[in-house]
Amino acid sequence: MPLDPQISARLKRDAAGLVCAVVQQHDTREVLMVAWMDDAALAETLTSGRAVYWSRSRQELWRKGDTSGHIQRVVRVSVDCDGDALLLEVDQTGPACHTGTRTCFEAGGDLGAVDGLAGDAA
Repeated sequence: MPLDPQISARLKRDAAGLVCAVVQQHDTREVLMVAWMDDAALAETLTSGRAVYWSRSRQELWRKGDTSGHIQRVVRVSVDCDGDALLLEVDQTGPACHTGTRTCFEAGGDLGAVDGLAGDAA
């Protein structure tokens, strides 16, 4: 099923035709991962209730959890004001990261940024 032309017209894609997708656990707001979507992946996501992405390494559609069982059931999909990023709110089963951790950001680790709020008075 092709992507609705009205939705397609709102998106700004990179040179490869992809849009960044930030994936968040719907109830805790925890950011789980970042992935990429082409029009086919977004269309299937919107119509199937399962998160589908474009795998840049395999160059094919990737339905999250088909091999691992760690599926993402879609609760909501939003587009940002510029049309260059999507927010997928999902219900994650199992770890989201291929390393086995709950989030890909847990696996990557904290880079040690200075806390800009530390000196603010209450």
